[in-house]
Amino acid sequence: MQTFVQKLKLLIADSTLRTRLLFTLGALVVFRFLSTIPIPGVDTTALTRLFANNQFLGLLDVFSGGGLSSISIVMLGVGPYITASIIMQLLTMIFPTLKEMYSESGETGRRQFIQYSRLLTIPLALLQGFGFILLLQKQQVLPNLSPFGFLVNVITIAAGAVLLMWIGELITEFGIGNGLSLIIFAGIVARLPTVTAQLVATYDPSQIPLYLAFLALSLVIIAAVVFITEAERPVPVTYAKRVRGNKVYGGVSTYIPLRLNQAGVIPIIFALSLLLFPQLIFTFLATLPQAWVQTVASTGLALLANQWIYGAGYFALVVIFTYFYTAVTFDPNSIAENLQKNGAFIPGVRPGESTVKYIGTIVTRITLVGAVFLGFIAILPLIVQSVTGIQSLAIGGTALLIVVNVVTDLVKKLDAQLSVREY
Repeated sequence: MQTFVQKLKLLIADSTLRTRLLFTLGALVVFRFLSTIPIPGVDTTALTRLFANNQFLGLLDVFSGGGLSSISIVMLGVGPYITASIIMQLLTMIFPTLKEMYSESGETGRRQFIQYSRLLTIPLALLQGFGFILLLQKQQVLPNLSPFGFLVNVITIAAGAVLLMWIGELITEFGIGNGLSLIIFAGIVARLPTVTAQLVATYDPSQIPLYLAFLALSLVIIAAVVFITEAERPVPVTYAKRVRGNKVYGGVSTYIPLRLNQAGVIPIIFALSLLLFPQLIFTFLATLPQAWVQTVASTGLALLANQWIYGAGYFALVVIFTYFYTAVTFDPNSIAENLQKNGAFIPGVRPGESTVKYIGTIVTRITLVGAVFLGFIAILPLIVQSVTGIQSLAIGGTALLIVVNVVTDLVKKLDAQLSVREY
């Protein structure tokens, strides 16, 4: 097996891979530069206070690649495009034409499907930009803008979201790895110096045993996330023997790998979107002059600010949406049909409806494990901070899941590229 140093030498020596790697790094540098350009008139003091008191915006900042916390021109990140892609996948359940385009029309159909997602990104970016600018004005992070200034800011941040979508697709096509995931990954990594500085500033020598325990827990959690991310449940498959002339074909045994966590971090995005909606509604209602409306809004915001209520709701939504997204994207009927068409069967299970039920039962059981683990990792930072009382100590959460997924995917693609060039 090649060592890391040998693979690194092969990567540097190969001109094509080196060009792809440099293109990826250059695109990420451009993204980080754009994320430092703020929109005009931001009150940094009010912005810091807003993010300190709002966990929802802090989580959304992860998906914006860190652009939201600085109210930059790319503050929406790749969120609108991800939302558009999710909506398009959900619409395949409603419109058979879209499902046929996505799954049965080959590369041409997939390209057209992706183009629809791009077009849907534009109105979603404008709508999200309008909502965020309105929220920032209500929280006095931005001054009261004129109608023209308001429109310019909305168009600017919507254009920033479309620009990031384009940069992400360029990375996917001409670089290495998934461009959108790498953009989010770069934003998370860029926040590490700030988190480290906060930890150093709150350092207490009497808490050394706690820090060591946190370090050990971090290694265990990271190992568990990698294990669950890569875990598969193999379903044995046997191909029937076929005789053609004097030759016998088939009789081969293989397996279908069913991933333990097929949904990835998509359920967390769903859960955040649903949790953010009442937060925005209550924040807007709190600015209205009616006293009873302000009372209702204050009660709602207080409930959402309660970590136990927020954590329980977050966990439940992640589990529910994991099942929901797996049901949308995984179709046991198509697997059973493909097995039957190719003369394959699962030993001890009849082809057809019995195979569908068998695969569906397995997916339901393994999804329960993946969903509970995903929900636990999502709320783990809240648990650690509640136990330790130190806000800078947080392990797990959305950021860790994204980092693990991106790194493992990038390593696999690099290994595949190196293997192709070696052979």
